Formats: sequence, C-alpha cells, structure tokens
Amino acid sequence: MGDVFITENFLLQSDTAVRLYHEYAKELPIIDYHCHLPPQQIAEDHRFQNLTQIWLYGDHYKWRAMRAAGVAERYCTGNATDREKFQKWAETVPQTLRNPLYHWTHLELKRPFGISDRLLNPETAEGIWNECNEKLAQDQFSCRGILRQMKVVLVCTTDDPTDHLDHHAALAADRGFPVRVLPTFRPDKGMAIENPEAFRAWVDRLAVASNLEIKDFRGYLEAIRRRHDFFHRMGCRLSDHGVETLYAEDYTDSEIDAIFRQAIRGERADRSQAARFKSAMLYELALLDFDKGWTQQFHIGAMRNNNTRYFRAIGPDTGFDSIGDWPLAAPLSRFLDRLDRDQRLTRTILYNLNPSDNDVVATMVGNFQDGSMPGKMQFGSGWWFLDQKHGMESQLNSLSNQGLLSRFVGMLTDSRSFLSYTRHEYFRRILSNLLGTEIERGLLPRDLDLVGTMVQDICYYNAAGYFGFDLPGMAGPGPDGDSG
Repeated sequence: MGDVFITENFLLQSDTAVRLYHEYAKELPIIDYHCHLPPQQIAEDHRFQNLTQIWLYGDHYKWRAMRAAGVAERYCTGNATDREKFQKWAETVPQTLRNPLYHWTHLELKRPFGISDRLLNPETAEGIWNECNEKLAQDQFSCRGILRQMKVVLVCTTDDPTDHLDHHAALAADRGFPVRVLPTFRPDKGMAIENPEAFRAWVDRLAVASNLEIKDFRGYLEAIRRRHDFFHRMGCRLSDHGVETLYAEDYTDSEIDAIFRQAIRGERADRSQAARFKSAMLYELALLDFDKGWTQQFHIGAMRNNNTRYFRAIGPDTGFDSIGDWPLAAPLSRFLDRLDRDQRLTRTILYNLNPSDNDVVATMVGNFQDGSMPGKMQFGSGWWFLDQKHGMESQLNSLSNQGLLSRFVGMLTDSRSFLSYTRHEYFRRILSNLLGTEIERGLLPRDLDLVGTMVQDICYYNAAGYFGFDLPGMAGPGPDGDSG
C-alpha cells in the first residue's frame, strides 16, 4: 500500500494540461481503427477465466521483459500454470521502472479493474490476482463488457483475405451489441514469395475462398479482387500491410507472371525477383483500394524473427522482433508517385518503426497531399517499439513541425489484448500535457476552446470523418470544422 501512482492527473504536469484532458479528451469514445483482437472472442462474448489469460497470453511485450529479468521460458510461453505465470510477471514488474510496461500495467489495473491503491509486486500479487479474477466473472468484464466499459464505438480487426469472416457476419447481425466490428484486409501472406511452400499453400486457400482456379498471375489478381469485393460487402474500408520497406522496383507483366508460376511450382524467388513481385503486388492492391475508396495502411520497418532457435521452437510473434533499418525514402517516393501520377492514390497512413525515419515520413506525406480532403496522407501514430511516451511525443513533434497536427487521425491499440484500450487514455494524457505545457510557456495561445477543439478532433472526430464510418450518435466538430 502507499500513495496512489495512477492519479486522476497522471502525466498532466500543468493546470492547463489537466483542463485539456478532463474537459476535452477524457470522455470521448474510442475508434480503434487498427487492432489484432480476435473477432471470434467478440462474437462469442468470451470470458477469461483468470488474469493471466487476458493479460499475459500472447503478450510478447511482457515476455521480452520477463526474459530480460531472467524468467525461464516455461513461465512465458511454456507449460507453467496460469497462477505461476502471473507470479513471475508480478516479480518482473518492479524491474520495469522507466519501461512503458510499468505505466501500461498500472493503467490497466486501474481501468477496468479499479485497482489504484497498490503497485503490482510479489507481495501484492495474490490480492490483485483474486480481485481481478472475481471481476472477470462478471458480465461487464466479458470481451463485449470491456469494450462497452472503455466506450469503444468501432473496432477494425486485422484479417487474412482468405478468412470466411463468419464472426464479423454474426456481429453485424447482432442488433443488441452497439460496438461495430469491421474487418481489415491484410494480404501479407500473398506477398511472401520468398517462402514458396507457405506461399503455395496460401494460394491454394485463396483459390478455395474465391472459388477460382489459379494458374497464372492474372488469375491470382482476379482471385484477390474477388476477396477484396467480399471484404467490402462485409463493411471493410481499410487495408493494412506489414512491410520491411516500400517496394517500387521496375518490372514487366511477363516477369511477374514468370515469378508467380515459379513460386507455385515450389521454386524459391531470389532477392531481386521477390522485390519485383512485391512491387507489383503493392501497386495492384493499392489500385483495388483506390477503386473502392478505402484507406491503405503501411506498417514499415519491423525486423522479424531474429532468434532462429526460438522461432523454430515457439514460432512467430513471440517477442523476438526488433527495429530494422532498410532504406525508405526513395522507394516510398517512387511508390506513392506512381499512384499519384495516375491520380489513383487513395487515403494513406504510414507508420514507421525506426524513429530515425520520423521526419522522412512526416515530410513525405506532405508531398502527396492534394487538397481533395483534409489530411488525406497521414503520418501514423507511434507503433510497436515507439508506442510509448517518448515515441508518441517524437511522432507528434515531427508531425507538428512538418505538417498539420490538427488533421491527425490519432491513436489506435494495435494490440491483441482487450485491456489495451488504456493506450488511448495514455495517448490522450500525453497529447494534453504536450499542448498544455506549450500554452503555459506562451508557445500556444491561451485559448482553451481553440486548442481543446483540436484535442477532440485528434482523439475522435478526425478519425470518424476520415474513414467515412457512419457512427450512430456522432456529434461535435467534424473533419472540416462542421458538426458531424
């Protein structure tokens, strides 16, 4: 026990910051336009049996910290009991001071569990375990209950083009659940030409899903188009791509067809062939997005599966990824310019993982703003390793210096956890503090309505207008300053 750590004014370091957060940002609903929540769990209104299941399963952020603290793998991804795994996490938490996990952990204990009178450590673990488990048995702590508690109005999951989307269909038909859950088109596996065995298996699944025999690249594109059409009918309005860098190599149609045929015969593409194939795929997918008025997202710069031994033992997405340093500016420029020359560049959000690319991305989006709408080209929020206080502030500062912060579509969870909605609170507090501090220093006018309206736009209204979501009960300033 002791002083409360996550106070009502956590991170708010001036009276003006306090007012901006509490009067303008705090009560706004949440649009989570990019996440990795399992739609099945939402559709079935899944209930977690204990705190480990909702908090530690699949959380590679926590696993990385636990390994660094000397915790054996059996307590991360292994066969230890859920109670044992939670105890090891409680032992690790005091060692995470100055890591964002320390903030996130205690924010998530406060919301939705209401625990703010103690810090998580080995001594408090038993009481926190029991208290949280009791609440997880209550209706308001089911998957849907948590979404309601956190005032989420829309969730965009991340879905493979071959997915049947049955769970999305069930959610769309459920008029008793007010949160909209829409799919996002994520075709990364359809670009992974360098792994012919996995690529061919994915092409086979695509053929079944699209009800089309795929023999050549033209047929491949037609199958993808059919799935793109299906996703659109299911409410999808965004695509997403995880790429090391943008690909914009020169190629001919005959070259791409030959590379595709080679891959489905089981032959591995070399580096040059893979780059040309990915270039063709990104361009063709961007055309599909433009034709339907979707927003395309690019998550750029992750260097994945660095540890071969653990990748073979426990697979991908388990905490062995890092920031990469591929060249970005030139291929990104070529990719966007090719689309823009033909006036077929749709709304685009770019997320970089390497912080050295902040100003590269912030200035690049400015090259392709065309006046057709506010903020058509977006520099996305701090992502993954940059999803923390310093990373968020750096992204906000680069965007402010090189573009229009006022048109930013704001925060997203990019998470597999239903407890991650406090990241929106974290972002809103950081944004309010940044602007409040500058008001106090005389760098912004002391006009709280002016600055507060911008805070509201960034936290909610810009996203509501930008993506074109028809959100029930939406009121307040829209992306053009009008009521929406």
